[in-house]
Amino acid sequence: MKKNYNPSRWIIGILLLLIISAGIYAYSLIFKPFSLSETAYIYIDKQKNYEEVVEQLRDKAGLPSEKIFNLLAERMNYPNKIKTGRYAITNGMTMPDAIRLLRSGNQTPVDITFNNMRTRENLAGRISQQLMMDSVTLLNALNDTVTPGIYGFNEFTFIAMFIPNTYEVYWDTGINNLLDRMKSEYDAFWNETRRNRAEKIGLTPVEVSTLASIVEEEATYADEYPVVAGLYLNRIRKGMRLEADPTVKFAVGDISLRRILYKHLEVESPYNTYKNSGLPPGPIRIPSIRAIEATLSPEKHSYLFMCAKDDLSGRHNFAVTHAEHARNAARYQKALNEKGIY
Repeated sequence: MKKNYNPSRWIIGILLLLIISAGIYAYSLIFKPFSLSETAYIYIDKQKNYEEVVEQLRDKAGLPSEKIFNLLAERMNYPNKIKTGRYAITNGMTMPDAIRLLRSGNQTPVDITFNNMRTRENLAGRISQQLMMDSVTLLNALNDTVTPGIYGFNEFTFIAMFIPNTYEVYWDTGINNLLDRMKSEYDAFWNETRRNRAEKIGLTPVEVSTLASIVEEEATYADEYPVVAGLYLNRIRKGMRLEADPTVKFAVGDISLRRILYKHLEVESPYNTYKNSGLPPGPIRIPSIRAIEATLSPEKHSYLFMCAKDDLSGRHNFAVTHAEHARNAARYQKALNEKGIY
């Protein structure tokens, strides 16, 4: 018996096959993964618009399909929900995954590092290079006379709150949140053990940071830190002025001075330890952890004087008596004269 031929069934079958094929093709486009050899980071600040976000995805992450991404972003209402931050696009992530990530604000933290910072300008510049933060705004906060009091410092000691290290923070963290974090890290650093060590040498934590800043500026080589710290502590205990050349450079406002002259010693400043007794009102730089630790563990000796060696190596001759110091100083001055350093 001959079967009845029904062309409509064939047409329906072909249409279904086309629909399924189109669906599979669309699915493959929508869920085509990013192909990356390493994680790509997308940075979104307050000035970036949707088009700039797409440009980063294309240039940094190799966006699988800009057209499909735009369609998906519109459907998921992402252009109206852009959030600042640093976002990680990883290998195998799909475009819907990326949109959900960006829209949620679930950013990846960044490690910020600051060390060897002499001035507040240096610190503000270094941090702003690593975060979505304007250096001028941060510097204004560091120089503000009110903000330090919120954290238990004053305008001279505020810089001591910043302990040089590496910290994990969000790229778009605000200034207030950053300062809160630095205070938290400061409190963690100055634990009971370190506070007891500071008390043992007769200093507060801020005074330790202040002395450590002088030690670090004075000594070129870290192995001299404990010796120099012990020397200054000896002078403090005897009621002698520190007479530390780095404080004079700070007072004059020229840390590049290679030779301290009598006119420099006469500058009127609370930081001039040739004219003022005791420690200056605050650190003359942000001391490293190594300098702080050396100050907390000073070498025990009887030295009261120090002078740079006449070989101009950056190392020092240490002396117990002024007469011995005078001989060391004479040799050093002669070396400077011979080198034409004035």
